[in-house]
Amino acid sequence: MTKITRKSGLIIFLTALLSGCGGGGSGDAAPALAPAPAPAAPPTTGIEGSGVALGTISGFGSVIVNGVRYNTDSAQITIDGEDALESDLSIGDVVVVIGSIDDDGVNGTAESVRLDHLLEGPIASIDTAANTFVVFGQTVLVDGDTVFDDGLAGFDALAVDQRVEVSGFFGSDGSIIATRIEEGDVNDDLELSGIVSALDTGASTFEINGQVVDFSAAVLEDFPADGIADGLFVEVYASGIDSNDRLTATRVENYDEFDDFDDFDELEIEGVVSRFASATDFDVAGLPVTTTSDTEFENGSASDLALDVRLEVEGELDDSGVLVADDIEFLAPPDVELEGPVEAVDSTSLTVLGVAIFVDGRTSFEDNSDSDVTSFGLDDIRVGDYVEVRAVETNAGLLARRIERDDAEDDDNDGNDDTSLTGTVDSVMEPTLVVLGVTIETDAQTEFFDDDGLSITAAEFFAAISPGSVVEVEGETISAGVILAEEIELEDADEDDD
Repeated sequence: MTKITRKSGLIIFLTALLSGCGGGGSGDAAPALAPAPAPAAPPTTGIEGSGVALGTISGFGSVIVNGVRYNTDSAQITIDGEDALESDLSIGDVVVVIGSIDDDGVNGTAESVRLDHLLEGPIASIDTAANTFVVFGQTVLVDGDTVFDDGLAGFDALAVDQRVEVSGFFGSDGSIIATRIEEGDVNDDLELSGIVSALDTGASTFEINGQVVDFSAAVLEDFPADGIADGLFVEVYASGIDSNDRLTATRVENYDEFDDFDDFDELEIEGVVSRFASATDFDVAGLPVTTTSDTEFENGSASDLALDVRLEVEGELDDSGVLVADDIEFLAPPDVELEGPVEAVDSTSLTVLGVAIFVDGRTSFEDNSDSDVTSFGLDDIRVGDYVEVRAVETNAGLLARRIERDDAEDDDNDGNDDTSLTGTVDSVMEPTLVVLGVTIETDAQTEFFDDDGLSITAAEFFAAISPGSVVEVEGETISAGVILAEEIELEDADEDDD
């Protein structure tokens, strides 16, 4: 079987131009107060024997990627081409793991783990309506899957000129769908990845999405004999920006040559569909994919395949270098957010604000509390812990995509934990509404906002909502399953929250 034959096959996701919207598969939620469904069976997918897995890190102890826990005791770990430790990796980082999966399907051993950030530099502008910001002319999209470093307060706290480091996927229009955003380090190189265009060999410059790069003093790595050319995918490391707003490159690495991957049995890649001709002819992570009558689908079907749908694909490469999919899982972005103290927890689920949420092997866990547990998981959560949960509505109930433990918040210092809830309205009876089975009460002190964030009256708000509307509520739990809203905002149902 022919395998990927270039060094950057280790990071094939970087050659992709992906787009970051979720796909099909979400259905109507089960009643919010119903017991959590039985846990999902351990993953049956995953690289068997030896192979390459690409995905976001969802946990540690050792490194958990695509629902598989990889032992990294003997693994070579690199970040942006430099040797690193497991402790240097973070939840939400997009990595490539070379290794193997045990027979149980949930444990494995990594030979190498590689992380390459897509972008590092100062923010030039921010579009709060679109949940995007721009660095070096590159648009970065923040959605429900984006993880912010604990030192960052979220999208609303970002500022122009703030230096950030971004991990994620590329969009079909050249944008970056951020899976993790951290504060940039002024001692690190600036970074920019993308497709070379407008090459001027005489001036030693080229462009990436309009950003001019001066490579006259750069070390060039892994390029063919004829050097840099338009259409190649490169990663640029730069020392600064000159007076003409050109990135001054110190190193430019080419990701368009393949090494021999004949020793690897399977590939497992996460991304979105960047080219779509048919259900048997499309690209994910810059790699052509085909399906067969034996392909198994999860959270969707072949008819849900389309441009920009987010997927995980597992399979083998055929002799033409096409990934023949054995399994395809649709990965819709979170559409529900809950924040508050844990009311109940067992081996498969937890309850927050009276809402039962179950977990599976893909649920991401992160401890941002004072306890700061590195190998944090459901077993570490106790009743009373303050958590933030992002989940998707499925036919089986609410499935947690990410759970973060934080220290409790009490912004108004009244002794009660602050809570928040974003989800679909079940019913409305002014001045009360029900969201995901939770009763939301409003009073004269409640502030109301429309989907543009503009202040409106209570009458205008209730006139604008109906069952099926999406709202964001901030307030306090006043009794079991009841929140008194301090602020409530109508959300754009088509817009992912950050």
